[in-house]
Amino acid sequence: MFDRLSFPQPWLSWILFLTWQILSDGVTGGSVVLGLILAWLIPQLTHGFWPERPGFTRPWRMPIYILRVLKDIVVASFSVAWLILSPRSPRPAFISYPLQLEHPLAISILASTISLTPGTVSADVSDDNKTLLIHALDATNDQEVIDTIYNSYEKPLMEMFR
Repeated sequence: MFDRLSFPQPWLSWILFLTWQILSDGVTGGSVVLGLILAWLIPQLTHGFWPERPGFTRPWRMPIYILRVLKDIVVASFSVAWLILSPRSPRPAFISYPLQLEHPLAISILASTISLTPGTVSADVSDDNKTLLIHALDATNDQEVIDTIYNSYEKPLMEMFR
């Protein structure tokens, strides 16, 4: 009986609850109760779609990662705007990024992060999950882009996931 009352995806439940509270018109008793119901019910209904629980080993590093991504989005937005307004032509390139991450959720987070950052888009993941195809709007050196992505995003994700 207690197994049915558990939260199969605790982080998803926590995010759903917080999102519900943010979207509600103020935190009230009713919004808290409904938030808890949704935080329990949605993971119960989608449990079959999750192949395994996310392998977070250091989840407390996620807020630092999110802040870094937000900062990079702002900086990259200005860089792309400057590139568009300048007379210099961008040097677009497709780059094959060698993945060291193995966890599917971590690879998905990395690909999403790359796509969120202006000037880069993750285009494809190889069938063996070893290579990520990235389109960069302005890449003078492929290795420089690879090193930047590794140090800024993949390395912190490797620390968070098993």
